[in-house]
Amino acid sequence: MIGIATAVSDSSSIATAATANIQPPATASTDKTETTDTPTSTGPAVSTLARQLSNAAKRAELRDATIDFKALGQLAGRITDELIGDTYSANRAKNHAEVPDTDDPGLLARARQATAFIKGTDSNPFRGLSREQLALITYDEGGDFTIDERHAAWSEAYAQEQAWARQVVQKASDEYAATGKTLCFFAEVLDHYESLPAIERAQYPQSYVAGLRQQIGLDSNYTSSQATSNSPNLSTASGTSSGANTSIAAFTR
Repeated sequence: MIGIATAVSDSSSIATAATANIQPPATASTDKTETTDTPTSTGPAVSTLARQLSNAAKRAELRDATIDFKALGQLAGRITDELIGDTYSANRAKNHAEVPDTDDPGLLARARQATAFIKGTDSNPFRGLSREQLALITYDEGGDFTIDERHAAWSEAYAQEQAWARQVVQKASDEYAATGKTLCFFAEVLDHYESLPAIERAQYPQSYVAGLRQQIGLDSNYTSSQATSNSPNLSTASGTSSGANTSIAAFTR
């Protein structure tokens, strides 16, 4: 994730986008004694998550509006350490034992499933949510989600990022083989970056966007001798082509 000078350009729509197209998250199976039909039993889980995401979106909007982009990146770094770094490891037992402050059986089950996912014994309860929704959960410090739930949300976002990186690098390799260029690759990476939530963009180097735009502006044929010094190194990313100064891998995670 990277940094440009402005935060979210249309922050007034965050809450709406965050709760759009929410599907019931995967949850651990539980015995039910209530005689409700399926639509009624699944409805509360969806509406509860939607409410949590809406509240998290409001907090994110305030956060993004009150601290600058550099500080946002630093905050993201601290939070990431608490969720997956040394701080998480030092508090692993405490994190696993954390219980939501609620009597809602669905929320309690989801928190248990998140911990089970981290332990490798269950699926991710946030699988399939959008990147914006995952970021709202990951970086929210309002108390609606446990540390392990936020860890699970980070893991799903990471999995989605890796899947995107693999396919875009393959497209770059194909583009290079066909045209000697990687212009479409850099344009797609820039589009991807600009689609990310502000707190994820703030984690990229400040030179990231400028580097992408420079490569797009070159629009040169990398197979020609004139462009050798600017040709991308596809060898580290896809096993094709010889290296030069700019690596495709440097623009993907």
